[in-house]
Amino acid sequence: MITLYGGPTPNARKIAIALLEMGLDWRLEYIDILAGDQLTPEFLALNPNNKTPVIVDEDGPAGRFVLWETGAILLYLAEKTGRFVPLDPAKRAICWQWLMLQVSGIGPMFGQEAHFTHYAKDRHPYAIERYSREVERLMRVLDQRLGEAEWLAGDEYSIADMATLPFLRRQLIDKAGRYPNVDRWGAAMLARPAVAEGMTTGTARAETIEGGLTGFTDEHRSILWGERQHAPR
Repeated sequence: MITLYGGPTPNARKIAIALLEMGLDWRLEYIDILAGDQLTPEFLALNPNNKTPVIVDEDGPAGRFVLWETGAILLYLAEKTGRFVPLDPAKRAICWQWLMLQVSGIGPMFGQEAHFTHYAKDRHPYAIERYSREVERLMRVLDQRLGEAEWLAGDEYSIADMATLPFLRRQLIDKAGRYPNVDRWGAAMLARPAVAEGMTTGTARAETIEGGLTGFTDEHRSILWGERQHAPR
């Protein structure tokens, strides 16, 4: 049994998609990041970096195994099951390449764009423009790649696709028709039952953080980015 600690965030949903695609036995332990669940001693014992998601695999390499950071989790699950990473060394490296782009580029840049567009207490036009333009640039990179290949890693569906789709949820809606290759890929992704189900992970909260939350308060800002987030522990 694998326990996934997370909620309705792109990072947790990409792990849920992988668990579902790989047919693993798992359960969700809901972590409400707006309530500060990630700052509790119990959660910090799992991840001292206080970020979701975390997995606990009761059938790990030497028994109970705790792992955080989504790139590491996806690679661990792919190796555990022998699925969704190409066997050919060159193709496997290409899969890792697009996975790392999501982890290092798409996730952080799309997250910053959402932060300054929806959540910053004050409007910062420079930051909004800087990150919005970077989102558009990365969308063009994805669209070019998906005009050349069926999936991000090439002709095989992989963990790179699973990692990327949740971050494009809002983009696929707001920018429908602007990036036709991304649209084609997004539709193919969402037609997969495991992807559709994984994208509902954490629906105790109807909204996802990347799309703007109603009732967002200074206390939420403190928990996520302010005093409570940065308090010594």
